[in-house]
Amino acid sequence: MYDAVVVGGGIVGSSVGYHLAREGVETLLVDRRDAGRATSAGAGIVSPGTSSRTADDDWFAFATDAGDYYPGLVDRLESDGVSDTSYGRVGLIAAAVDDDEIVPYEEATARIEARRDELPEIEAIDPATATDRVPELAEPQRAFHVPDAARVNGRTFARALREAGRNHGLETAERDVTRIRTRDRPGGRDPQVTGVETADGSGIDADRVVIAGGAWSSAFGGDLGIGIPVEPKRGQIVHLDLPDAETGSWPILEGFRHHYIVPWPDGRLVAGATREAGSGFDPRVTAGGLREVLEEALRVAPGLDDATVIEHRVGLRPVCADGVPVLGPVPGVEGAHLATGHGATGLTLGPYSGRVVADRILDGKSIPDAVSASRFADGSG
Repeated sequence: MYDAVVVGGGIVGSSVGYHLAREGVETLLVDRRDAGRATSAGAGIVSPGTSSRTADDDWFAFATDAGDYYPGLVDRLESDGVSDTSYGRVGLIAAAVDDDEIVPYEEATARIEARRDELPEIEAIDPATATDRVPELAEPQRAFHVPDAARVNGRTFARALREAGRNHGLETAERDVTRIRTRDRPGGRDPQVTGVETADGSGIDADRVVIAGGAWSSAFGGDLGIGIPVEPKRGQIVHLDLPDAETGSWPILEGFRHHYIVPWPDGRLVAGATREAGSGFDPRVTAGGLREVLEEALRVAPGLDDATVIEHRVGLRPVCADGVPVLGPVPGVEGAHLATGHGATGLTLGPYSGRVVADRILDGKSIPDAVSASRFADGSG
């Protein structure tokens, strides 16, 4: 019998499991390692201030808290004996290379200016400064620099959370959860979660169940009598190798067509990403997706023309109907919680979302209205 079962071992579920276990909650983290897991195929940009959603007050407040949460969490993981998290502040250069990017650039700077008192320093830089920092970059017409932007490897960070959690008693298992079990209660009270059932027919008893199954979370809605309006949106990324380049100190690069290049040490670069609505649960790498990612990467940074393509990854991002994560207690089912729907921002928001959900379970702390599962209380979606 567990106090809690977390279904899904991506960065969000791993964070929930870690934070519960760290506070002494007997927790089992269950994962079936589906192809197309979003955590494994995210480039890992932590820079809420440059998001196109900066003008949304509720999202901005939550995302800013999420970005601010990372450094302290990294310190706690280190104190828990885990030092390899991959998190690092390297900064970000947003570059408008072509004419059609000037208006989006101006819109972005206007959003940032409106948040001037709430954001870290963001400075306009001249083309020479931009290309000096990244020689492979095309000479931009306009550019700005975000010193505090950070990168994180989703696989590495999720693994760090699980490892630290195990140091506090977190149990992990590779199982296929097929059903959330509940029981009716007398007196007109809400039904109570009793655990989960797995594909081999066995049951795992628990007082609470957290659904953190990413794009697959909606499959459990019928068990709980609620619509979980989350669907997959395919994102394809490409890993490149640039021999003899000192890429570890490069800033993240963003253009203004929703693509990016994230540098890592030893010449490794991650270029992405497609945004393929209606993809369904199809984790294939496609010719069109690769073309889009590579063409955009080379448009922004033509100096990468001779880079070696070393890996392709596909992630099925769990996109909620209203574009915002869905967190916290499931209305009408005692002990059921959601932690899903982060879309392409899972690596930015995921660790903090896990903390927020864990705090709700531990201390009854409220979930911010903008991301609360209670907004779907009528069962619609």
